[in-house]
Amino acid sequence: MAFRLRRRVVMRWHVWLGWLVGVPLLLWTASGLFMASFPIDEVRGEHLKAHAPALPGFRPVAPYLEGRPVQTLTLSQQAGTPIWLIDYADGGQRRADARTGALLPAVSASEAALIARAAFAGTAELQGVTRFAPEDAPLELRRPRPSWQARFADDTHVYIDEETGAVLATRSALWRAFDFMWGLHIMDLQEREDTHHPILVGFAALAVISILIGICLLPLRRAKGRSAPQGVRPGGKGQA
Repeated sequence: MAFRLRRRVVMRWHVWLGWLVGVPLLLWTASGLFMASFPIDEVRGEHLKAHAPALPGFRPVAPYLEGRPVQTLTLSQQAGTPIWLIDYADGGQRRADARTGALLPAVSASEAALIARAAFAGTAELQGVTRFAPEDAPLELRRPRPSWQARFADDTHVYIDEETGAVLATRSALWRAFDFMWGLHIMDLQEREDTHHPILVGFAALAVISILIGICLLPLRRAKGRSAPQGVRPGGKGQA
């Protein structure tokens, strides 16, 4: 009798846990299915990124470094122009003309549009550019950098660093949908970065407990079914 009472209590807990973790399990499964349905290169917009053509041979001139310690110095190109990208040891960044070594000013709106068009492999028209300060950077950029957002007609956004002119990110409509699903998956729709917060860990632990209880109850249910008198339903009072 005591065993049956304990079993009923456990079964009741199993039912309540099932209702409690049902919604998170549905969200995890649906978001995981969505994310698994698309190749990651397509999500990242690799097909939207243009490959820069090779520059003709030239003799680069070392940039003027303002007497500041330099962490890295990278030779690159922007819209067909050879550029030095300078990362200072104090965290600052600049760019310089690789043909003359002269430091260049911050990227203007017209220059950001030119760089974005050169970096975009799609056929959609550029609709406009918007500047964002580091503290106002959009969530999809994922970094606190001063930037220009170039918006194309197919809902693709190309982000250009205001200080260096480097392409920071290419975000498509698919990337944003994937990012939203990722936020659902880890239960962090605000930052979409934290995979170790109490809500996620708590619901995952409850889901594991519910599954383990169900596994333990399964042989008990089968044993009860085999031991029931013929013609009587397990748990029932009347004839089958």
